[in-house]
Amino acid sequence: MSFDGMFTHAMVGELNSKLAGGRITKIHQPYPNEIILVVRANGKNHPLLLSAHPTFARAQITDIPYANPATPPNFAMMLRKHLEGARLDRIEQVENDRIIRLFVQTHDELGDIENIVLILEMMGRHSNLFLVNEKSNKIVELIKHVSADQNRVRSLYPGAQYIAPPKQNLTNPYESLNGLANLILDIPDQKELAKEIQGHFQGFAFDSAQELAAAVHEDGDAMKHAQNWLQKFDTPQPTLTEIGNNKTAYTPFPWLTVTGPQQTFASLGELLDFYFADKAERDRVQQQAGSVIRVVRNEIKKNKTKLKKLHQSLDESAHADEFKVKGELLTTYLYQVERGMTEITLPNYYEDEKPMKIALSNQIGPSQNAQKYFTRYNKLKKAVAFVDEQIALAEDELAYLENIMAQIEIASPKDINEIKLELIAEGYIRNKSKNKKAKIQISKPEKFWATDGTEIEVGKNNLQNDKLSLKTAARTDIWLHVQKLPGSHVIIHDSNPSEATIMEAANLAAYFSKARESANVPVDYLQTRRLRKPNGAKPGFVIFEGQTTVYVTPSLNLVNKMRTKPAPTVEPAAD
Repeated sequence: MSFDGMFTHAMVGELNSKLAGGRITKIHQPYPNEIILVVRANGKNHPLLLSAHPTFARAQITDIPYANPATPPNFAMMLRKHLEGARLDRIEQVENDRIIRLFVQTHDELGDIENIVLILEMMGRHSNLFLVNEKSNKIVELIKHVSADQNRVRSLYPGAQYIAPPKQNLTNPYESLNGLANLILDIPDQKELAKEIQGHFQGFAFDSAQELAAAVHEDGDAMKHAQNWLQKFDTPQPTLTEIGNNKTAYTPFPWLTVTGPQQTFASLGELLDFYFADKAERDRVQQQAGSVIRVVRNEIKKNKTKLKKLHQSLDESAHADEFKVKGELLTTYLYQVERGMTEITLPNYYEDEKPMKIALSNQIGPSQNAQKYFTRYNKLKKAVAFVDEQIALAEDELAYLENIMAQIEIASPKDINEIKLELIAEGYIRNKSKNKKAKIQISKPEKFWATDGTEIEVGKNNLQNDKLSLKTAARTDIWLHVQKLPGSHVIIHDSNPSEATIMEAANLAAYFSKARESANVPVDYLQTRRLRKPNGAKPGFVIFEGQTTVYVTPSLNLVNKMRTKPAPTVEPAAD
C-alpha cells in the first residue's frame, strides 16, 4: 500500500510503543532529505528514520546500515544542538493525515525546560522536516528551505511562523464514519465506492480505499466491518505480498485485495526495511554517486567515439592495396605520364587490362606521383597493427568502465566511496585529498546465507571483488560470476556446497549484475584456486577455465530472504 494516512496511523502506534519516553542519544543526516535519530528506550538503541524524500517519504525504525558524510550538514548540526540528550515524550499524528509530530523536552542554554516539536510532513515532492519551538511556534530550522516564489501559501524558512499545510475538507475516519453507510447503499461498485471513500474520508490512498470498499462488501453488518477494519491498524500484522512480475506490496495486515505468497514481519519497521532496501538504496546511490556517474559516462562516451574513429581508420587501411596497384601502374607506364597532368587512365594488368583512372598532382613529376602512392600504401599498412592495438585497448577500457557503471547500479551508498577511490587510483578522477598516499580502506563484502546456513559473500565493487576472490576466500571455496557480463564476485564459503546452495548463490551473482532484469541468466562457478589475475590487469579482472554453468532467473525476494541467517535446525532428541 501507499504510506498514506492510514499506514501513518499504524506506524505512529508502533513508534509510540517503542520510543515514547526514550532519550535521543545521536543524530545523523546520512542523506540530503533523511535524518536518523538514535533513541535509547527500554534498554535498546532504536535508529528512527525520518525521511522527507520526494518519493520515499516515511517514518520508521530502521536497521539498514548507513554511512555519514565527512562533514555534517547544517540541519544535522542544528538538531544536535537542540535535541541531543533530550527526552522524546510522545509521537502524534495530525488527525489522519500524513503529518507526524515528535514532542521533545530538552533544556536551553540557561538550563530552563524547552519544548521542541519535530514535524515530518510526508507530502510527495512537498515533503519536509521542521524543527519548531513549541511555545513560539517559530521554525528553528527545516531540512528543505523553500523560497517565497516557490510557495506563496506559507513561509518555509527559519524564523517564520510554522503554518500547517492547507487542510482538506475531509472527515477523520477515526472520529466519525458518518456518511459511509449511505455511500455503501448508493454505490454497489467497489471501484466507484473506493473513489467516494477517498473523496469523503481523510488519509486514504486509492489502494487503502479499495481495501475498505472490499471489507464493507463482505456478508453481514457493513459498518461493523468498517469499524473492525479501522481497528486492525492499531494491532498490525505487517505483511509483504508477492504480486507477480518480481513485485511486492506491503500492508499493515493481510488484505483482501492484495493476493499472492505472503511473508509476515515482527514490526512495521522491519517490513519497510525489507520493502525499501533496494528502492531507496538505488535512489541514495544516485544522489551520492552523481559526480562519479558523470565521469564514467563521459569516459564511456569518449571511448565509444574513439572506437568509431579507429574502425574508420581500419576501413581505410583495407583499401591500402589499391594505392599499391596505382603506384605500380604509374611505374610501369611512366613513359605515358606527362608533368602537369591531373589524371590518367591506364590498363590494370591485375584485372584483365581493365582501365583504371588514377588521380595525379600537377605540381610534381611522374615518378614523384608514383612514389606518393607507395608512401600512402606503406603508411596505411603500418597503421593497421597500431589501430588493431588501439582498438583492443579501447575495448578493454570500455568494458572496464561499463563494469564500473554496472557496479554503481548495484552498489549500496557505502560502496560509492570505494568506487571513487578506485577511479582516482586509475587516473579517471583527480585526487584532491591532501594525503595522496593514504592507504585505501576496503569495506567488507555483503554477507548472505543459504537456506542450509552456508555463508555466502558478495563483492559490490572491484576493490572488494579482488580482495574477496584473491585474498580472503579459501582456495577450495566456490566462486561464481554471471557469464560474459559485468557483475559481482560471489563466494560460497564451502568446498562442497549442496546443489540448492549453488543455485541460491547463482541467484545472487545474477541479481548483482547487469543481467538483474533478465531471465534464464547463465552463471559460471568453479573453485577459487582456478582464478588467475594477469599482470597489469585492472581491478576486478580475473581469468579462469574449467567452469560449470547454471541458469537462474534473478529474484529480489530470494535475495532479501538470504540477508537473514536462518535459525539452526534442532534435531529431535532420541527416545
